[in-house]
Amino acid sequence: MRLVFAAVLTLPLAACGPAKTPTVEATNATPAEVQAKVAAATGDADLVKPGRWEGSMTMHDMQMSGLPPEVQQQMSARMTEPHRFTSCVTPEDVKAKRGFFTGAKDSHCTYDHFTMAGGKIDAAMVCKETVGTMKATMAGSYTPESYHFDMRSTTEAPGAGAAPGGPGAQKMTITIDARRTGECRGDENGATPKTKP
Repeated sequence: MRLVFAAVLTLPLAACGPAKTPTVEATNATPAEVQAKVAAATGDADLVKPGRWEGSMTMHDMQMSGLPPEVQQQMSARMTEPHRFTSCVTPEDVKAKRGFFTGAKDSHCTYDHFTMAGGKIDAAMVCKETVGTMKATMAGSYTPESYHFDMRSTTEAPGAGAAPGGPGAQKMTITIDARRTGECRGDENGATPKTKP
């Protein structure tokens, strides 16, 4: 899970841009290099509107090798509940072309390819850490005040599938949706409490 969320943070969601959308192509690039390409393509145009952004991350499928079927089913049931989050994008973030590039300095991840054009993004990423290697594909669309991404990831941990109950391979399918909801309130940058319907 840690690698999955790391990859999500490195997604250049600041690409939620102006009416005239930029075109960016990158291969074998770091998140920082992709950020620089996006900034160069947009010039003086604002990449994202400042304010409060609210979103949710929903896991639709999770498979972990080495786990008994009943345990995997229980974990899947718990983890498919939406994880809600908030963030505050300041005017300074917009001016500095930061926006949602919260993982731009992450040296563990590399984009195999990154394409942004016509309000759509398609990317493939590899993140390597001591806990394992994650490969992820991401595709989605954006507007100046909202975005939607679908992400599929596979993580191979050391000794993956070697023994029941030991470290194993993980496969996940995740959807991320977010939108600007207004001005920042000062309580962003964390998970929002779950509310009963």
